[in-house]
Amino acid sequence: MYLRSLDTMNNPVEPTEQPSAPSEVTAGHRAGFVNIIGSPNVGKSTLMNQLVGEHLSIINRKAQTTRHRIMGLVNAPDWQIVYSDTPGVLDPSYKLQEGMMKFVKTALQDADLILLVTDIFEDDLAHPETFTKIAAMEIPVFVLINKIDLADQSKAMERIKYWQERIPRAIVSPISALHGFNVDQLLEQVVEHLPVSPPYFPKDELTNKPMRFFVSEIIREKILTHFKQEIPYSCEVVVDAYEVEESIVKIRAEIRVARDSQKQIVIGSGGSMIKRVGTDARKDLERFIGQKVFLDLYVRVDKDWRDDEVKLRRLGYLD
Repeated sequence: MYLRSLDTMNNPVEPTEQPSAPSEVTAGHRAGFVNIIGSPNVGKSTLMNQLVGEHLSIINRKAQTTRHRIMGLVNAPDWQIVYSDTPGVLDPSYKLQEGMMKFVKTALQDADLILLVTDIFEDDLAHPETFTKIAAMEIPVFVLINKIDLADQSKAMERIKYWQERIPRAIVSPISALHGFNVDQLLEQVVEHLPVSPPYFPKDELTNKPMRFFVSEIIREKILTHFKQEIPYSCEVVVDAYEVEESIVKIRAEIRVARDSQKQIVIGSGGSMIKRVGTDARKDLERFIGQKVFLDLYVRVDKDWRDDEVKLRRLGYLD
């Protein structure tokens, strides 16, 4: 994968080619921010990855997998779509979740088009106030009923009718993000509704996030996979070092947990669990980066980090 926005804090990594300037565009060029909103665990990140054609957002069956707003760019000569995956909407229980909901609020403010993702099991968003705001917006809204592969024809028609009545002006479409059903048709409809505008980013960019962000997300994805209950929601991953050498990328990352007992669980007996997380993450990192990776993981207790505004600001959750 070609990521233009690489991390340059300690070891600058320059792209192999210069990004093209967005100044020269064809007349009638279309561009816009197409932001994906919905409840936790309805398939927003799976849809994002399908639309962008790359694994930018981590995917897990656990709710609240996405914590940040992640942009993915799709380009053609005559248009540019800036997709945004956002955290699942909810009523915040602690400051980390407040920060996550601020990402959603910003996505509502700058959207040119909203992809409101629900699924065949849902009757309302987990945060009804967000639905009310979306229903009242004047920009185009697509209601996407995901997981349609789990419904029969009568259930699918009932869901389409239900959501069409909830937002009469919306375009309502059944999709399966997992299997790509109706995704190509969705792309065509999105392009038709983009405003006339020059591109917002150079045409050879893929995302607004640096490499370190994706490294930390890949590691966190493995924590979500291997641990249950509160552990995944109490962990944060911080990349301390990212060093590119001729034949290997050396990465040192810190897994932060909220309590001493959680540290022991993440490490595991004789280091078994952190070794398992590290092995799985290293394999995915090598595929993602396209180079051999040495990954050094360690665990540190950072009590109550999820409610500490200073720490959350440093981690990028708060302004």
